[in-house]
Parts: sequence; C-alpha cells; structure tokens
Amino acid sequence: MKRSFLLLYVLLVHAFYGALCSVGGSLHCEYSNLASLHRPHSVSITEFGAVGDGVTLNTKAFQNALFYPNSFSDKGGAKLFVPAGQWLTGSFDLISHLTLWLDSGATILGSTSSENWPVVDPLPSYGRGRELPGRRHRSLIYGQNLTDVVITGENGTIDGQGSVWWDWFRNGELNYTRPHLVELMNSTGLIISNLTFLNSPFWNIHPVYCRDVVVKNLTILAPLESPNTDGVDPDSSTNVCIEDCYIVTGDDLVSIKSGWDEYGISYARPSSKIKINRLTGQTTSSSGIAIGSEMSGGVSEIYIKDLHLFNSNTGIRIKTSPGRGGYVRNVHILNEAR
Repeated sequence: MKRSFLLLYVLLVHAFYGALCSVGGSLHCEYSNLASLHRPHSVSITEFGAVGDGVTLNTKAFQNALFYPNSFSDKGGAKLFVPAGQWLTGSFDLISHLTLWLDSGATILGSTSSENWPVVDPLPSYGRGRELPGRRHRSLIYGQNLTDVVITGENGTIDGQGSVWWDWFRNGELNYTRPHLVELMNSTGLIISNLTFLNSPFWNIHPVYCRDVVVKNLTILAPLESPNTDGVDPDSSTNVCIEDCYIVTGDDLVSIKSGWDEYGISYARPSSKIKINRLTGQTTSSSGIAIGSEMSGGVSEIYIKDLHLFNSNTGIRIKTSPGRGGYVRNVHILNEAR
C-alpha cells in the first residue's frame, strides 16, 4: 500500500512539472524586464516639494515628480526615489519605464479624505462598481496602458489607512465602490516586490487586463475582520507570477478573477498561466487562494506550489454563482498545508 501511494505521488509530481513546463518552464518568477531594475536616471520626491511629515498632502508633488521621468522614457527610464518619512498623498498615476522606489523607513500614506481618491468609470468586464452600482474610487497608485513598471524598494511601506473606508462601508455611507491600493490596467512588464502593504481600503493589488506580471517578496497585512481586503487579485491577466509573499487579510489572500456576469462574458478576457509559489498567510473568513467568484471570462493554467496557511478557513476554493458563465480548467496544486 505504501509503495502504491509513493508511486502515485511520484506520478502526480511528474504530471505537475510536465504540465508546468508545457506553459512556461520554471515555477519560479521569470523577470521579463530585468534591465529596468537598474535605471540610468534617478530623482527624489523631495526635489518636487514633498514633505514627509505625515500631515502635508503630497499628491501634486507625486504628480509633478512622475511627469519629469517622461523625458527619459527612451533612455532606459528613471527611478523616483521616496526616502524615509511619512508621505501623505491622494491617488496618483504612474508612467511607463519607471521604477517607484521606497527606501527603508519610507511610507506612502493614503489620504483619509475620499475627495483625494478620484471617481472613475467601472471596468468594462464588470459594468458597475463591485460594491455599488455606477462608478468607483480610483486606486492610490494607478496606471493604464503602461510598459516596464517596477514598484519596489528596501521594504518600504504603502499604507492605505483603510479603517475609515471600512467604517464608511459598514455604515452604508459610501456612494461609490472603495479603492484598491494598486491597480494597473492594460499594462505589460510589471514588477511589484520587496514592500509592505498595510490596511488597504479594498483589494490590495489588482493587475487587470495585464500580462507579464511579477509579484514577489511582499508582506500584505490588514485586520482579519477588515472587509474585502484581498491580497493579490490578478484579473483577466496572463503570465502572472506570485512568489514568496506573506499575507494576512480579511478576505482571500490571492483571488484569480476574469470579470463579472454578462459584462465579463461579453468582454471575454480570461486569466491564464498564473503561478503561485511559496505563499504563507492567514485568513479566517475566506481562502488562501480563490478562483472567482468573478470568473465570467474563464480561468485556466493555474500552478500552485507550497501554500502554507495557519488558523485559516479554506486552503484553495473555486467559487462562482448561477449564471456567471466562464470556465475553470487545468488547475495544478502541489504541497498545500493548513
């Protein structure tokens, strides 16, 4: 009996790695834009009047600082350096060929005033805000139609100060869906690494309609009772690698999505070729890794290895609703422990 079980295990492992190699080689994250980790030009946020006292609103400084590196887009790009300090800001846009670098001791603080988070149209694959009909607040760090973007540093912090948003949500005081910490749309060649994310108003990291995305060496934290504070949510995206992350939140640690109901079916953009490796964390209300429930565009080629959860509700969950449409295909799992 033991010999049969061992043979079955060996066959399953070979099947896992055989399937993995057929869609992308190594399970480890492969950087498509390694050169962009070393930009030839650099500028500090302080050169644009930013004040890191945790009180001064620096939205305009971030906007101006990010306009400056545009001139280096054809020269290898540039790095925006954020030194130690508490840098309060509203939502701001990234540009292509950029590294946003948070030094040790640097914290980007999201404003606690909703007026500093602009309202934008819903995603075409959702057709409405995720929580409320109509529009939604834009993420703290936002970008669309970008290439070659890195958000990294020496374990700096991005803190959404989300408790005020959670209270507004629980009390029914919001007119629009809450914002994420990072949302990048229709973009390619993205790296998010070596940072701590705290207290997101809603989902933490949301790459949507993206390809070639690496999310690596992150700590993502929110209270276990905080509402819908998902960790990393790849949505209608392809070639995404999530590796060596520690996540404790009030919802799914990773949730793979592809649009919602008739809008997601019509938009028809699946999520595929997603690798998740060495994920550790806790969620008492949701799942370590979820597929759905917004999966109307379809999900396929998912590779999960070394998922370690503690005091958690569910390890891996595929969830949907009647009429949602879509499909889930070729999900491969190795070494899930709770």
